[in-house]
Amino acid sequence: MDLYNQKGKSIPQKIVIITLEALLLWASYWILFQNGGSFLFNRLGILGLSATTERKMILFAFSIIIFLRMGFMMLYLLKRKIPWEESFSVPFAFALYYIGFALLALPTEKSTGYIDYFGIALFALGSFLNTYSELQRHFWKQKPENKGKLYTKGLFRYAMHINFFGDFLWVSGYAVLTGNPYAVFIPILLFCLFVFYNIPQLDSYLSKKYGQAFVEYTQKTKRFIPFIY
Repeated sequence: MDLYNQKGKSIPQKIVIITLEALLLWASYWILFQNGGSFLFNRLGILGLSATTERKMILFAFSIIIFLRMGFMMLYLLKRKIPWEESFSVPFAFALYYIGFALLALPTEKSTGYIDYFGIALFALGSFLNTYSELQRHFWKQKPENKGKLYTKGLFRYAMHINFFGDFLWVSGYAVLTGNPYAVFIPILLFCLFVFYNIPQLDSYLSKKYGQAFVEYTQKTKRFIPFIY
């Protein structure tokens, strides 16, 4: 994966990503609170949208948190070069969350309950695992004595890709909050993307870069889900 070897600030690309994601966030607000969802569903002949205000507010709060976390990661943590095609593919993927989950939540009539609280917990845990693990690695990498070394400490002791697992959890929490069973296909799609594409590709890169240190890491650490896989 040559992409990981290319360092660069990629300021124009980051501006494009953040701008497009801000537009998607506005679209989510329009769908949830300004009858945008009713407008779209009416065009499809679907009536009777009745999601509670509480559910919509929680879902939109999730979107704001993800937007802020994404901006923080882009502007502070991400050090590699961003190709221009990624400037458009990343916002397209996040449209599944900002817009897809908003649309899926609208037909849900029931009030929030224990299942939704579980979804909130999943979202909070996933956000913590993703952001905190990235911060731990970032601060460790900043120390001169750790230059060129493989990071295996902190939360990465429990899974080699604990940050990806965090992503899977918060997306799953998002899906639960919609109250729509069809939303489950989005975290399933993300899980398959991680397991069958992102993780194998990244492992191949890490194996070439760190050699025996990476082999030893794989022998004592789960790949994706702590204590399981």
